[in-house]
Amino acid sequence: MAAFDPWDPAFLADPYPAYAELRARGRVHYYEPTNQWLVPHHADVSALLRDRRLGRTYQHRFTHEDFGRTAPPPEHEPFHTLNDHGMLDLEPPDHTRIRRLVSKAFTPRTVEGLKPYVEGLAGDLVSALVEAGGGDLLTDVAEPLPVAVIAQMLGIPEADRAPLRPWSADICGMYELDPPQEVAARAVRASVEFSDYLRDLIAERRKEPGQDLISGLIAAHDEGDRLTEQEMISTCVLLLNAGHEATVNATVNGWWALFRHPDQLAALRADHSLVPSAVEELMRYDTPLQLFERWVLDDIEVAGTTIPRGTEVALLFGSANHDPEVFSDPGHLDLTRADNPHISFSAGIHYCIGAPLARIELAASMTALLERAPTLALAAEPQRKPNFVIRGLEGLPVTV
Repeated sequence: MAAFDPWDPAFLADPYPAYAELRARGRVHYYEPTNQWLVPHHADVSALLRDRRLGRTYQHRFTHEDFGRTAPPPEHEPFHTLNDHGMLDLEPPDHTRIRRLVSKAFTPRTVEGLKPYVEGLAGDLVSALVEAGGGDLLTDVAEPLPVAVIAQMLGIPEADRAPLRPWSADICGMYELDPPQEVAARAVRASVEFSDYLRDLIAERRKEPGQDLISGLIAAHDEGDRLTEQEMISTCVLLLNAGHEATVNATVNGWWALFRHPDQLAALRADHSLVPSAVEELMRYDTPLQLFERWVLDDIEVAGTTIPRGTEVALLFGSANHDPEVFSDPGHLDLTRADNPHISFSAGIHYCIGAPLARIELAASMTALLERAPTLALAAEPQRKPNFVIRGLEGLPVTV
């Protein structure tokens, strides 16, 4: 287990050799520092994502005491109120009800209708990067595109959008393993500020509905069910956070991988029809969400090892996406890879509701960069963020 150390900078720089060691040593491993069972194989991760004996929460069935867990500190309550009412951290029947209602306002037609806006915005951002002679691909293209898109969907006015990314980054800090107290404090503060803002915006939309997603969530109902105000707030925050964190990191992780594989970048530049398969392969090759946690609600068995109720499994997406039992030569970046069942968007009832939009955004920014910045090149070695769960870069300096 020495190779797996999510706080070691060397591991964070390249966790994939450690994953290979985990897979070689077995199908499940107890990791004492986080009190979790690590699951590194694609087949097991995929199966457990669909196994209803596991859950993102346990509070629909057990109290903290019954489950043998300690309640979160009272000072963290604003974060947990916000987080615990979102689809990602709920189980049926609440998850089923909320996802059904959200889906009414988040239809494929709505997503497809955003495509011209996404492509136009991507083109404008890349044109500005070219006009400046280069810059930071993270802050100039990767971040503003998905933030603007989800804000546009939600109906957040342009003048109010500046705090969205900082709020999201602070809240998402709580998804890392054992976050320190200062990270928790920032997450709590951001949870309060973001919730207060959305509560006021929802009140405005109740008085004057528009064509935006918040108005759609207010209007959504099914057999008398409606979203509560807290569920609407939590849903909006989830859609913003999940709607851009993965896309931002997939963009910069992907281009960093392309710069390190000039043969693949040359092939992509020669044939832009590779963009769809390139998006899938880059999300597999350097997975933006490395780990997804689940609580064991009833005893399960993996390869003869019993994992008891009350414990937590850490499903290693990054490892699953490099499993040689599923992917031929997984350490090789192949933009033409046809059979690519990566699980970067999860699976089962918690499969990413925004996956179609993320694919549109990733394809739009990649196409715009290929067409408008054909000589895009790395300007300096990027620094990786000191995070494990949400994998990304501090920046990606480029020239055009």
